[in-house]
Amino acid sequence: MKLIAVLKQIGLKKLGRLFVLGLKNIPYVIPTFLATKDCIRLSTRFYDQQHYENGPANAFRHALWNYLIAKRCFSWWKSETKVVEWAKNITDWHEEAFPNKSLAKKMDLHNNRVGRIVYRNHKDQDQDEVVQLLRKMTHDSVKINLKTELGPLEKQLVHIIETK
Repeated sequence: MKLIAVLKQIGLKKLGRLFVLGLKNIPYVIPTFLATKDCIRLSTRFYDQQHYENGPANAFRHALWNYLIAKRCFSWWKSETKVVEWAKNITDWHEEAFPNKSLAKKMDLHNNRVGRIVYRNHKDQDQDEVVQLLRKMTHDSVKINLKTELGPLEKQLVHIIETK
């Protein structure tokens, strides 16, 4: 029942775009699905349900998701450029399909980008080491508002609410 509500929310046009995106990138579909499951599992393990709010834990989840998608897809297609582009395309699609308010969207897109930067800079490191790096970055996450210029924060995670 919940699946039908989600499909209605997304709409046919966005579902069609996802279908085409998946068809053009078939080798990435399964690793992306598995990366998504692992991302949610790890985010819940470290931050319980706080990663569903717009605080630092949410920043962790978005960055980890992009990192994991690129990392897992690289094992299928050995092109850093292509897997980073795929991670961007699929997570951008997600932001369009499940729209947020302006600031939340800005935050999510920024943290997604940071996750891809982390992948590029740490692709040869063990996943557990990168998860610990992202946890440290989460601890140092910067609170932003509508006026915040994100350019100087390009390698930092950001959030919009304080959580416990």
